[in-house]
Amino acid sequence: MSVTDRLAAKLPRIGDRGDRSPVVSVIKLHGVITPTPSPLARGTININTVESALTRAFDHDRLSAVALAINSPGGAPTQSALVAERIRELAAKKGVPVLAFCEDVAASGGYWLACAGDEIFAHRSSLVGSIGVVSAGFGLAGLLERFGVERRVHTAGTRKVRLDPFQPENPDDVVWLKSLQSQLHDQFVGWVKERRGDKLTGAEADLFSGEVWTGGRALELGLVDGVGSLRGVIAERFPDAEISVAEPKRPLLARLGMAGSVMSGMSTSDRVLAAMEAMETKAVWSRFGL
Repeated sequence: MSVTDRLAAKLPRIGDRGDRSPVVSVIKLHGVITPTPSPLARGTININTVESALTRAFDHDRLSAVALAINSPGGAPTQSALVAERIRELAAKKGVPVLAFCEDVAASGGYWLACAGDEIFAHRSSLVGSIGVVSAGFGLAGLLERFGVERRVHTAGTRKVRLDPFQPENPDDVVWLKSLQSQLHDQFVGWVKERRGDKLTGAEADLFSGEVWTGGRALELGLVDGVGSLRGVIAERFPDAEISVAEPKRPLLARLGMAGSVMSGMSTSDRVLAAMEAMETKAVWSRFGL
């Protein structure tokens, strides 16, 4: 055999792409769900940060399934819905199953994301559920006066300003907020019922109370389909599959590991705002002991 023939024999034939193993794409959905991530934040979820990862994950020509690795205490309901709807849209387009895996916590908006899966799995110690709506803030009435600061707010429209933290709480504003929360809760409940259907076995008063359960209890209530880990289930379902991980983009400063140095160069007011954002994020996780 000539040198040319030997080289030609090593080249792939037309139509031969090499490894034809099936692919299972894994999308990491880790962090608080928010439309306004801090440039210093390490992990946040919204439709903009996850779009490229979702597109890559569903774009494999040998795709057998998509797995969602979820570790989120929740956050903004609209962003939760947008991401979940995008997942369902891509799944329908590609005609592949979506498996959701709850890690430490898939609560509130995190569970909203999990319901985008055709099947949901959790570890026995995972925290799952929290199907409810929460709003939190601070009452700072009297604080400005204490420091001699006058607050000036001018509006056109009697209801333009509600729940001003620097004013005493207005009972009418609370009624308005409760109405909004009720509407959002109904949407959340409707989504869970649509996706879980007859799998739900618990009483609605308990399931949709905002309570959170361990993965083992969530299985009994029909909130998840099984107990297991992502790699364990994938290995059993798709033993020959190649796993391809797609991670949402992170803020540039977080990717470069420059958060600390940037904080030190901030003005005092900016550092205070950044610290408050960090405290708010920590508070969301802390509701679940994390």
